Amino acid sequence: MAENKIFAGPRVRRIRNGLQLTQTAMAEALGISPSYLNLIERNQRPLTVQLLLKLASVYRVDLDELQGETGGSLPQLREVFADPLLAAELPGDQELIEVTEAAPNVAGGVVKLYRAYREQALRLKDLADLLAGQGHMAALSDTRLPIDEVREAFEGRPHHFARIEEAMEAFHTSLSPGDDLVSALKTWLKKEHGLAVRALPVHVMPNLRRRFDRHSMRLFVSERLSPFDQTREIAMEVASIAGHEAIVAELDQFRFSTAEARRIGRFELARYAAHALMMPYAAFHAAAQRARYDIDVLKARFQVSFEQAATRLTMLQRSGAPGIPFFLMEIDNAGNRLRRMGAQAFPHARFGGACPKLNIHAAFAVPGQILVDRVEVPDGGAFLVIARTIDGPQAGFQERVRRTALLIGCDAAFADDTIYGAARIPAVPVGPACRLCERQGCLARAEPPVTRPLGLDEMATGLSVFDFQ
Repeated sequence: MAENKIFAGPRVRRIRNGLQLTQTAMAEALGISPSYLNLIERNQRPLTVQLLLKLASVYRVDLDELQGETGGSLPQLREVFADPLLAAELPGDQELIEVTEAAPNVAGGVVKLYRAYREQALRLKDLADLLAGQGHMAALSDTRLPIDEVREAFEGRPHHFARIEEAMEAFHTSLSPGDDLVSALKTWLKKEHGLAVRALPVHVMPNLRRRFDRHSMRLFVSERLSPFDQTREIAMEVASIAGHEAIVAELDQFRFSTAEARRIGRFELARYAAHALMMPYAAFHAAAQRARYDIDVLKARFQVSFEQAATRLTMLQRSGAPGIPFFLMEIDNAGNRLRRMGAQAFPHARFGGACPKLNIHAAFAVPGQILVDRVEVPDGGAFLVIARTIDGPQAGFQERVRRTALLIGCDAAFADDTIYGAARIPAVPVGPACRLCERQGCLARAEPPVTRPLGLDEMATGLSVFDFQ
């Protein structure tokens, strides 16, 4: 069996430079010519077994250091170049492998620089949030993806679009769907636009929720979706057609900087319009008040999912007929924030939503169960928060279910107007995020605050590893 050749020129050169030896001196000690060592260092000759053993005995070199050094820095470099700023720079791993092989110190330096950049970016963001909460606008700019621009725009304003609400309510009245909205929507699409709706099995459409085929004039919806989500996909198509002018009018108010951001914004507004079509404002608002905002009752009344009914509650801010100003947040089990919205904008400064003590994180331990808490923020304000897990599209055999957690909340002043406020439970002290929270002795603290210096007292240790002064 032919043995694998070992090309480790840059590593041999680094060993030689570390020992401050000339090529002539090292070649003499290894019993080879300086020209041959030069070829080895330029990866034009492999290291033989005899030379490996000689290096190990003369210079006490670890053989593992010569045979496999890329394993440590290659995954770290992959992480660096997975950043959206750099993701398009490399077609594959080959160049990263070459860098880690030829210049491991440079690779390590790039990783350190990237980590410092990320740390500074996080600190600037935290400080910007802190200043914004104190009424100051921070003139900080960073490279943003279109989705970031759209999220900031939607999260920073009330989750209510009057033009879309009026257009969808008027359309729903003219449609007169009765108790079968899905059939009415399908009939309208077929009659008015010659568009047929068909559900496709997973093996035919494995990676899409919905697809419109212009040639055959058919709208395909995935069977992976629940009946409620299939209804929303059909409603989105109808709303995009029937409410086009209202959607465009609302979209123009944002003045997004790129065509991609505008496309994402249009999609979000179409989803909003679908909820408004499935749960018309006046009827939903009246039902919510009668049911004391019981989400389970509302989802049964309007034949929607828990997530759809909860999302609709954040939209009830019509002038003259407002509902409770709810806000909503969705995360995955790794803590990644998927969306945030609020009837009066998401309360970033006071509530934040990133505290590990919030019940949205505990919801993953009891899937499908509703958790209710009263939480108290550092400024003395209090909120009622309801959390529950929701499952994504139907998973196939040996696929993991996509499970996320939803938190819907409101100011505690409205708690008694809801079915959930009847639970008299002690308030849980929370903060906006660990980096912005100055609560002492918090067992859940994950990071030190950026506003206080760390307390490095060797004589006394607090409950948290991030004690501060």
